Amino acid sequence: MTAPFNAKAQTGVRSPGALGHGQSPSCSPQTVQQRNREKTRDALLSALASVGVEGRKVTITAVAEAAGVTPALVHNTYPDIAEAIRQQAGKSSRQQRDNKIQQLAECTARNRELRLELDAALRDIRQLASINETLRQEIATLRALVSDKVAMLDSNQRR
Repeated sequence: MTAPFNAKAQTGVRSPGALGHGQSPSCSPQTVQQRNREKTRDALLSALASVGVEGRKVTITAVAEAAGVTPALVHNTYPDIAEAIRQQAGKSSRQQRDNKIQQLAECTARNRELRLELDAALRDIRQLASINETLRQEIATLRALVSDKVAMLDSNQRR
């Protein structure tokens, strides 16, 4: 007597409740996914340790490459590991923010100093322009005197 033909057994397709070789009844897709995440986390942490020891620059890309995952996975799924990588590289997001705030404060102070210098320079320019115009008028008067076109009156002659 031959066994009836079972298409599912021949194609390798199993019903959702069927157990495979070495599987226990507690292996749900969520448990497998959780184990995979733990394995990936462990791989990332060991890659983080090894990248620094190898003398390579510690970056998210280098650690992801060493762990066999993409940098996007590290950023999106393991932000705590991404932050640990940044901290080890000396670029934690808080440290970066604090550095930017300090740079901004320094630039703002320098900008304030430059504006004060500019205001003083503009005042000097206005004053020099006034002096320059007065001197031009005096030069014009002196040229006219030299060419005998204008006669200077003494204050004694006016009476």
